[in-house]
Amino acid sequence: MGETWEQIRTFLSAREILGIPLAQWSAFLALVALLALALRLVLGAARVRLRKLADRTDVPYDDYLCQIVDHTWRVSILAFAAFLALSFITFRSVDVPGRGESVEETIRTLALVVIFLQAGRWGMGLIDEALRQGFRFANFSETAARTAHGVVRFFALAGLWATVAMLILSSFGVQIAPILAGLGVGGIAVAFGLQQILGDIFCSVAIVLDKPFEVGDFIISGDHMGTVEHIGVKTTRVRSLSGEQIIFPNSDLIGSRVRNYKRMAERRVTFSFGVLYATKAETLEKIPGVVREIVEGLERTRFDRAHFAKFGDSSLDFEVVYYVLSPDYNLYMDLQQRINLALFRRLESMGVGFAFPSRSLYLEGTPRPFRTEVLLRDGSRPKGGE
Repeated sequence: MGETWEQIRTFLSAREILGIPLAQWSAFLALVALLALALRLVLGAARVRLRKLADRTDVPYDDYLCQIVDHTWRVSILAFAAFLALSFITFRSVDVPGRGESVEETIRTLALVVIFLQAGRWGMGLIDEALRQGFRFANFSETAARTAHGVVRFFALAGLWATVAMLILSSFGVQIAPILAGLGVGGIAVAFGLQQILGDIFCSVAIVLDKPFEVGDFIISGDHMGTVEHIGVKTTRVRSLSGEQIIFPNSDLIGSRVRNYKRMAERRVTFSFGVLYATKAETLEKIPGVVREIVEGLERTRFDRAHFAKFGDSSLDFEVVYYVLSPDYNLYMDLQQRINLALFRRLESMGVGFAFPSRSLYLEGTPRPFRTEVLLRDGSRPKGGE
């Protein structure tokens, strides 16, 4: 048995991989396996404890910690174990062919790359959770939070992965300062070339923060109207009443007047009608009360006023104002129809007729009759009559 073990040790010491004895590689891999197993056990125990804690509390942060454990890659555990193992094992100073750095430095660099990527994955979850809690704390509605989440998340993830990329480049020995300086100068040139696009992007942030409208709102901008379906980084998509999708650049919406009907708590309605000039004064005095009775008899309405407003060219004009206690346009049209029909019946029963534009012509006199006669060429009348 001792002889066999000695042969194995001699074999491992004699063989080399990348200039490192196989025995040292075996010790390193064994230590990595032990550390990885220990990390897996720790993460498993932490997962169980966090699950129990999350079930007992309403705090969202323990749920996020559970997600961190669940979203940890296996290769990340191996990378972290390898990084820790290098603290206990020192390799012979042999450069990797074509890299100009030692095997130990190469392993450490590759492990750091995986660890940085894992940190970026954790950061994505942290950003999502922070945005959810932030929007909830700011009392954002569900649609507003969904809209804002997409825009803010885009910029947050861009910053996160840019940082991860810089850390990875730095771990490979790349000088970051010249890159940042070049990006600063080049960024100015790019900004001029992408001025319109960047303007739309910043306008999307303004829409999210200022909230002039949200997904699901019915808006009118210029000659276009429809329901907001999506607010993106560059454009906003609106579904028109006729069914087609209208694409607005965000800068156009920020720079124009937008009418938002979704936030209308109630609708003020004004309408007028005219009756014949032949209507008696006593009857005219009753009409405002009739209108008031009709409007107040309907649910979800609030009567404001009804007046004999003016003497029109062809009618005696009344003006009515009332409120529909809902922004629903279809409800408004249903109520207006009921008011019109009820008003027509009541005025008809009172013997009042609706006026329409008309004009009467009076002639002062009748034209005098005139005679025509035919004369011959010599000026005489033909025989046989006129």
